[in-house]
Amino acid sequence: MLSRRGWMEMRSRNIIDDQSGWFNGHFPNDPIFPGIAQLQMVCDLISAEQGLPLRLLRLSRVKFKKIVRPGETLDIHAACGNKENSYSFTIMSEGREACSGMIFLQPSTTTSQSP
Repeated sequence: MLSRRGWMEMRSRNIIDDQSGWFNGHFPNDPIFPGIAQLQMVCDLISAEQGLPLRLLRLSRVKFKKIVRPGETLDIHAACGNKENSYSFTIMSEGREACSGMIFLQPSTTTSQSP
């Protein structure tokens, strides 16, 4: 089980680099920051706060509501959920909700690298 440290809330702000490897082939003439990349950012935020590498167990009620483009700023907010190893999260982009849901994580024995 991950440390709860009370009702833990985490925030980060990220500017989407137009040279990010996430845009390779996604899509050449109409670049879109993939949903999986957004979820990786949530996992990275929680992992940094916990101080250990985490891996995805499952997702729940995830909604992608806005297309994210290169150069946009993402504000990520995550908080401990009601269930073990769960976190609610919201990603805001340019003042609008881009993505939200629940993410379930557990400590990882290996580290992953995002492009």
